[in-house]
Amino acid sequence: MATQDNVIRVENLTKVYQMGEIEVHALRGVSFSVHPGEVLAIMGPSGSGKSTLMNMIGCLDIPTDGDYYLEGELVSTLNDDELATVRNQKIGFVFQKFNLLPRATALANVELPLRYAGITNERSEMAKDALEAVGLGDRIQHQPNELSGGQQQRVAIARALVNNPAIILADEPTGNLDSTSGDEIKKLLLDLNHNNGTTLIIVTHDPEVAEIAERVIHLRDGMIESEEVLV
Repeated sequence: MATQDNVIRVENLTKVYQMGEIEVHALRGVSFSVHPGEVLAIMGPSGSGKSTLMNMIGCLDIPTDGDYYLEGELVSTLNDDELATVRNQKIGFVFQKFNLLPRATALANVELPLRYAGITNERSEMAKDALEAVGLGDRIQHQPNELSGGQQQRVAIARALVNNPAIILADEPTGNLDSTSGDEIKKLLLDLNHNNGTTLIIVTHDPEVAEIAERVIHLRDGMIESEEVLV
């Protein structure tokens, strides 16, 4: 069972996909925990199970077997509506391709999780505060096509943190950026972790991105091959 000093605990997670008559074992009994405020990287080659594990952690899918606790709540057995509520309230997502609404302003993009949560009165101010926190206070009315790739990812990060989630889950957050913008995004994520205590989980194939983590979990063939403590 999850304890108070774990924001995440997964126990023997298994995921089996049925492809016709073939069973594909994407996860084979994965167990680990994440402490509040930790920076964790999950790495592995293609087919290792890291995307499947990311979907489990992000409450986008449920395991075939095993338990997943998020802030002490068993979420691996929730239905789709309950999972959607958990995603909105407790998880901030940052994607490689930004996933911004192209015709909406930065402010409107960041307001989206608040709209889904039914927040009305303070929505605009909360979104402005989040954009200022990522250094885009002067770009709130700009649309994505008026922003650089690094600025678009900053908008995505502001959107991820606006609800003050339990964790930010970043999937290849620098994958579509040049090296300079990528370094800026890595620094921003670390600053949010250090200043706000935000728990950060990064799924990546890039060793340079994983270097910002305190701990790295290496997956292979659906299992944890090794764990590496960096600090």
